[in-house]
Amino acid sequence: MRYCVSILILGLLAACAIAGVDVVTATTDLASITRALGGARVMVESLALPDQDLHRVEPRPSFVTKLARAKMVVRVGMDLDLWMDSLIHASRNAKIRKGAAGYVDASTAIAPLEVPTGKVDGSHGDIHIYGNPHYWLDPENGKVIARSILASLKRVDPAGAQTYQSNYEAFAQRIDARIKDWQARMAPLKGKKVVTYHTTWNYFLKRFGMTLADTVEPKPGIPPSAAHLNGLIADMKREGVTLVMTAGYYPTRFTDLLAREAKATVVTLPTSVGGAKGADDFFSLFDVTITQLRDAK
Repeated sequence: MRYCVSILILGLLAACAIAGVDVVTATTDLASITRALGGARVMVESLALPDQDLHRVEPRPSFVTKLARAKMVVRVGMDLDLWMDSLIHASRNAKIRKGAAGYVDASTAIAPLEVPTGKVDGSHGDIHIYGNPHYWLDPENGKVIARSILASLKRVDPAGAQTYQSNYEAFAQRIDARIKDWQARMAPLKGKKVVTYHTTWNYFLKRFGMTLADTVEPKPGIPPSAAHLNGLIADMKREGVTLVMTAGYYPTRFTDLLAREAKATVVTLPTSVGGAKGADDFFSLFDVTITQLRDAK
């Protein structure tokens, strides 16, 4: 009997040790990649919802509670999730402060697009001084993000280093294989001009050879005026732009106008894992996005 109890206790301790890394991420995309690397050794929660505008996440006391018990935090960086700063500070958790072993800014190794030059102020709209922060929508950047997460997992849980390394290599190989398939599926759209509501998909467009004709917003975060919309409609007609990409959290009245006046097809796409039916992980996010674009072309 004592032997059985001892075995049971040892089993429970082993299970606790394996599932011992509590990770909090800013987004569901970062959570998906962390789970792919961590497997059974990690427990991951995302603060932002999958259908949320990441510029406008409202901090909540429950977020502080989650961060207070975390061993590791993974954030987008590049000024997109500035709301994380006050939450990390409020958590009083030294393990996840900037510079600590458990702090990950997933953007640090990203080659950024659209880094502003010259003076930047409020007249430029919601400009990001470090560049366009929507870098995870280039699937190739999934490997860059994963490397940053991998390094931190090894720091906070050295016992799992080999597991994390093996999982990273499998993840990277899967990315390489899937990109070839995605590029083949996107080949009919290569060179196609599109209008996007925000500059959300610029990394995606560059990866798959599409061209950004214009944005519904005249400047990031600034609603369009009637003059801007009229000019945009005229430009779309002249250049033959018939595809508009938007997200569910943007107002529809402007894109509806473009659909009606410019005879365009509006595609509402997920911007994060879980943001649409079937977009259940980092890979299926691109499966769903590409299927929607192919069906709309």
